[in-house]
Amino acid sequence: MSKKATPARPRDTNQLAAFVGGIATEQREEPEAPETAPGARKRGEARAAKLSPEERKRIAQKAARVRWAKE
Repeated sequence: MSKKATPARPRDTNQLAAFVGGIATEQREEPEAPETAPGARKRGEARAAKLSPEERKRIAQKAARVRWAKE
C-alpha cells in the first residue's frame, strides 16, 4: 500500500472547517495532489500502441457498460 503524498484531512467537523477556512483565506497552503507513478503514461501509450483498433473499441465498450450499469 502506498503512502499518501497529502496530509489527511481532519475528521472532526470543527477542525475540518478551520482547515478549509485556512485554505480559503490563504493562511494555509492547499495540499498538492499526488503525482502519477513515473512512466505510467509511457506504459499506457505502449499498451495502446499494441492493441488493434477493434480491441481498443471492445475494451472501451466494456468499460462504458460497467460505468453506466444500473444497480
